[in-house]
Amino acid sequence: MPLVDSDGTSIYYERHGSGPAILFVHGSGGHHAAWWQQVAALREDFTVVTVDLRGFGTSDSSMPEFDGQDFPGDVVAVLDAEDLTDVMLVGQSIGSVAALRAALLRPERVSSVALGHSLGGISHPELKELAAADRAEAVKLPVIDRLLTKRFQEERPDLTFLFQQMGTFNVAKMADLRNLDADGPSLDDIQASGIHVAFLAGERDAVLSVKTVTRAHELLTGSHLEIVPDAPHSMYWETPAKYNAAVARLRRTLTAPKEAA
Repeated sequence: MPLVDSDGTSIYYERHGSGPAILFVHGSGGHHAAWWQQVAALREDFTVVTVDLRGFGTSDSSMPEFDGQDFPGDVVAVLDAEDLTDVMLVGQSIGSVAALRAALLRPERVSSVALGHSLGGISHPELKELAAADRAEAVKLPVIDRLLTKRFQEERPDLTFLFQQMGTFNVAKMADLRNLDADGPSLDDIQASGIHVAFLAGERDAVLSVKTVTRAHELLTGSHLEIVPDAPHSMYWETPAKYNAAVARLRRTLTAPKEAA
């Protein structure tokens, strides 16, 4: 049971397989086990690392309150403990904010970041306005309809139920992650780091529109854009084959500018 200390907090993580490293950072309803469909599919070709942020899954949840600004440090603690280099961090939703910040804290260990269904908390007035407009539409829907398609819910009630149960293992809630967006990195900060960024999104994402993600890609020079057809916000869960293929393709093809120089 691998545990690492993150500034006095015990963080649980797992490492599977071998090869180029991919570290997954879960969203507000997830934890390390949410990546079961990714670990099984990718561990033959890659080193796959999953982590529970503080307050989630098996990590320490005993603190009276949670500060989202601590989550990037939890990712960094795992990177350092495993002495990982040339890692691709893959975030899911708001977990992408923690992933991007962790990458900026350890650019010598992280070569690329895939921002799954997220802008990664980038500080830019136009992007903040676009994301806020998307959120205003999303909150009109029941939470489950924002994350999974109606068709999937009807055809796979078993996996829909399991998806909802995943969050019951967590003490921290969405509100504990929202302040991650405060004082986010600028486009210049990201470009100066030499870390390659990919925006990974689903065509049917009801939380963050393709239009918004595409605009972020246009503004972040040198970034990669991967829009997966007919995939929802929780693509990793509902359409794992498409998601896994996209992650594997990004891991094999992304080359950070600092390495290409």
